[in-house]
Amino acid sequence: MTKPLLVVESPTKVRTIKKYLGKEYNVAATVGHIKDLPQKEIGIDIDSGFKPKYQTIPGKKKVISSLKKAAGDATDIYLAPDPDREGEAIAWHTAEILKKKGRRFHRVLFHELTKNAIHAAIAKPEELHRNKYDAQQTRRILDRLVGYQISPLLWRKVKSGLSAGRVQSVAVRIICDRERAILEFESQEYWSITAHLESDSPPPFTAKLVKKGKKKIKIPSQEVADRILRELTAHQPIVKKVLKKTVKRNPLPPFITSKLQQEAIRKLRFSARKTMVIAQQLYEGVELGPGEPVRRGTSVTIHLAS
Repeated sequence: MTKPLLVVESPTKVRTIKKYLGKEYNVAATVGHIKDLPQKEIGIDIDSGFKPKYQTIPGKKKVISSLKKAAGDATDIYLAPDPDREGEAIAWHTAEILKKKGRRFHRVLFHELTKNAIHAAIAKPEELHRNKYDAQQTRRILDRLVGYQISPLLWRKVKSGLSAGRVQSVAVRIICDRERAILEFESQEYWSITAHLESDSPPPFTAKLVKKGKKKIKIPSQEVADRILRELTAHQPIVKKVLKKTVKRNPLPPFITSKLQQEAIRKLRFSARKTMVIAQQLYEGVELGPGEPVRRGTSVTIHLAS
């Protein structure tokens, strides 16, 4: 009987995983997605609940043949594409291609490419995540619906060859609406009053006028501001209450892809592509030398210098 097959997304991971698993498993890669919507048609049955019509990506027949050959008559297939929506879609499509009577499919999530993490993930496999796969399909369907209906409009009105996306198109709409609101805005004069206070006990501090009694105060002109100032200077300021409290600051959450790209371009002037290449290299690691294992980072802390 053929050994169990472990399927990953990137071919660069195959060699490392083989070293850690030894000869107990076959390891193969899908080299990204193997199924997608057709290129020359919308590929979505709108009248049947927006059902997508997936087909094998052109040029992936050789990859699929190698996957089937590696699977052979194996009973257990471990699907280990990346632990995100796209990886989940790859796992589902791989399971569809390798489906066979009596064959079992297991979802394996690698969050780091270390020996312990790989063995631990295989020892406790999960079921395929339907909700995550549906989320990916929804994103892909929206991309297609928006792109196929708005892109031709861009070609006619702006420039040929442009494409519209589900995020960019909505963002442009929000920007345009905001710009119209700015153009239609009628500016109004307003004033604010800030007192610089000092006494024997506390350190100097500033206090901004916000309310009069329980009513929020508005100062529409200098005349009103001067009147309020005369009223305030006629009285001695009194501190009625000092509130002391301990404020707990939690550490910032780990970077998501978009935030990592934003900080990298803001602080290091890295392009989005360069940032992702570096992040992938950090994840995959490098060869340490002849005969030595490929060492992958158990965890990576990225400090972006100001």
